[in-house]
Parts: sequence; C-alpha cells; structure tokens
Amino acid sequence: MQKDIVVGGVEIKWDLNTGEVLFEGGDVVFFWVSAMKTFFDTINEITGEEATNLVLEATGFRQGIIVGEGFKELKEIDTSNLVKWVSDTYIPAGWGYVRVEKMDVETKNFTLFIKDDWEYKMNKLGDKEKQGIFVPAHYAGVFTGLFGRNFWYKIIEYQNDTNPYTVVEYFPSDKDVQESIWQMARRQEAKQIRQLESLVADKTKMLQDLVKELSSPLIPVLDGIVVVPLIGRYDEDRAEDLIMNTLNNLPKYQAKYVLLDLTGLNKEISPYTAELIDKLGSAARLLGVEVILVGISAELAMVITETLSNLKKI
Repeated sequence: MQKDIVVGGVEIKWDLNTGEVLFEGGDVVFFWVSAMKTFFDTINEITGEEATNLVLEATGFRQGIIVGEGFKELKEIDTSNLVKWVSDTYIPAGWGYVRVEKMDVETKNFTLFIKDDWEYKMNKLGDKEKQGIFVPAHYAGVFTGLFGRNFWYKIIEYQNDTNPYTVVEYFPSDKDVQESIWQMARRQEAKQIRQLESLVADKTKMLQDLVKELSSPLIPVLDGIVVVPLIGRYDEDRAEDLIMNTLNNLPKYQAKYVLLDLTGLNKEISPYTAELIDKLGSAARLLGVEVILVGISAELAMVITETLSNLKKI
C-alpha cells in the first residue's frame, strides 16, 4: 500500500510496505516536538548551554546547506522563485509559517518572518523561555546552498507574547559556523587556562606558606632557650620571614638565649646569609636576648674567621 500527497507543490509519499517516507524524493523521518526537546535537553545536560547553542547553530546551518544545494538542482531555485519556494517547502514540512518579507535582488539580502516553527514550540515546552537558534541558522545555510556563497544572519526580534514573528535578516558574509566554533574553542581554552592558573596560584601559595613555616622554625628546648635552625640558602623573602617570625615569638617563649644552628647551611655561609645572622643578632640584643651560633663545622669556622668578621662578635 502506498500513499501519495502533494502539498503546496511538494510531493510527499508513504510506502507502508517498506516504511519509507519521501519528501520530494528524499528519505525523511518525523518526530514529535516533545521528542526533539528531549534530544536537545540531553545535549545541553551533557555539554552545557554554550556548547549546545553552538551545536544547534552549526547543525542547523549545515543541514540548510544540504537542503539548499539539493533544491537548487531539483527546482532550479533563484531570486525569481525563492519567495514562493521557501513557504511552499517549509510549511508542509512542519517547520511553521515562514515568508520572505523583503528581498534585495542585487545585494541578495533577505528578511524572513518566521512564526510558530518547531524550535519555538519546543522551547515553549521548557521551564524557562529560550530563544531559537537552529531554525534561523538553518535558513542561512539554505541561502548558502542555493546561491553558492556564504550567508549569515542577524536576529531583529524573536517571537513572543508581544511580537507575532521572529524576524531575521540574511546577508552575504565571510562569517560562518567554523568561526563560531573556533571562537568557542578559544573561550573554552581561555577558561581552562584561567582555572589552571587559579589552581596553580592556590597551590603555590600553599607551598609558599609551607616553606615559610618550615624555613622559619622556632624550637624551645629549655626554659629561656630556643633554637632556630638555618637551612639552605636565604633570599630576601626567606630572610625577612625568618627575622620576623623569630623576633615576634621571642617574647612568647620568654627567651634569654637564641641558638642559631648552622648545621643545615651545607658547609657554606654566603655574604647574604652572614648579613641575615648579623641583623637577627642585633635585633635580638635590642630585646635583651643573646644570640649564640652552634653547629659550626671546621670549614665554617675558617670562613667566619677569614672573611665574615662581622660574625665574630656573636
């Protein structure tokens, strides 16, 4: 059993034996609008709203190119019969009402009035009102396929309770979905870089705080006596942390003596480290605390005696 019907000049055939549905000879399939909503909601759930919008725009545009190229050969569509063809083709296909309201033949600029298309109906089923992107992008692809040059679009207004139509302008343009994909990829890349930079900054701060804590220990060993081990090389930041931490905590321990342990200096004292020791000693003496150097190896003793005369007084 086979059924044929012509609507607005468009031939639709159903072959109930094979299950085929042909729209102007092309194999098609029908979906409920609610089923399409489930499909797009799933994409949004998995990829996020920005990626979903880009998928809809890119898919609509590229599908439109297929339609435009196909009907260009099939119906020989040009500016002379475009107005009638758009309505006659898309209204029978269940895409809602559409008409070409304005057309500039020379510049090939078109203004479409679209009403109650399937995407609008689908979005109306949602909890929050969304604006269509698939259908407007689709017609840009249709014009691209028909005229063999890239078209893009600009939404003038969306259909809502106030506006009865979605009004879209179409025009030749160098912009296409590939550029939109590239821009989104760059935005996603920049977002990931910012997230990584933030993570690195947080981890760096944690490590810096840990280094400060480990680099400036103050160890009470007996009443009135604390030990401050010096480890590794000291730069300006480490030296400042060591001095501030030591001086701020001396009153806490009621220290009378500070033992600066030089064991961890790897048998060398740089002039900067020597200056640090001298500065710390002078500041501690102002607080009434005596500074004593311990953990001095034979090598360090020779260095202090021969080149670091400012430490002899400690």
